[in-house]
Amino acid sequence: MSERTAPVPAADRSSSYREAYARLVAAQKTAARGAPAYSRFVNRRLGRFLAAWAYSRGLTPNQVTGLSALATFTGIALLALLPQTWWLGVVVAGALVLGYALDSADGQVARLSGTSSQAGEWLDHVVDATKVVTLPLALLVGLYRFDAVDDGWLAIPLLHAVVGTVLFFAMILTEQMRRARGTTSVAEPGQAGRLRALLLVPTDYGVLCLSFLLLGLPVAFLVVYGALVLATTLFVLAALVKWFRELS
Repeated sequence: MSERTAPVPAADRSSSYREAYARLVAAQKTAARGAPAYSRFVNRRLGRFLAAWAYSRGLTPNQVTGLSALATFTGIALLALLPQTWWLGVVVAGALVLGYALDSADGQVARLSGTSSQAGEWLDHVVDATKVVTLPLALLVGLYRFDAVDDGWLAIPLLHAVVGTVLFFAMILTEQMRRARGTTSVAEPGQAGRLRALLLVPTDYGVLCLSFLLLGLPVAFLVVYGALVLATTLFVLAALVKWFRELS
């Protein structure tokens, strides 16, 4: 994703945006089979809008990845640096949602501009891997620094850091091994696919981002956050067994 797209004249940006968006809709990539509802139906659409905007302004995929990292890690840093208030929850949730949408947009810009590269894919995965572990750890630090809850609650973000890291690594490794075998996973068609996407909502990173809207009520937030972490943990345990058998 390191090549630069040709700059678009300012007068043509409006039409360029519409054309880019139409091309993205026409060339919509099939969702992964395990993609939950927010990621599949909301985040991809937000990413499409942002990808069309970025393309119309001549941004490269790597620059979009950089914007995603900036938004995401700003929200993560605020979690560790500031006390838990309602407005911080809104800011953090907004930053994480924007970062997630831009994370979807960089790949769409790459496909639209024909500048996909292994370096760009590597950069995207490195940013994602860093996000997965730093988000719960920053939350843990913030809760501890400002004595927001009893120490027992801190086990939840600690567990989340472990589970999230294992899930991310296992997903990436499984997908790479599938590619080596010449197989891929695609979304189930029709109602079955939509039902699966809805059932996986508790494991959705986008839903996790939105849960930070409750940050100003630390105990209520941790109850919701804990439920999401528990659902993700159960999913990981089941998925690891399935993936191991699939690759055996």
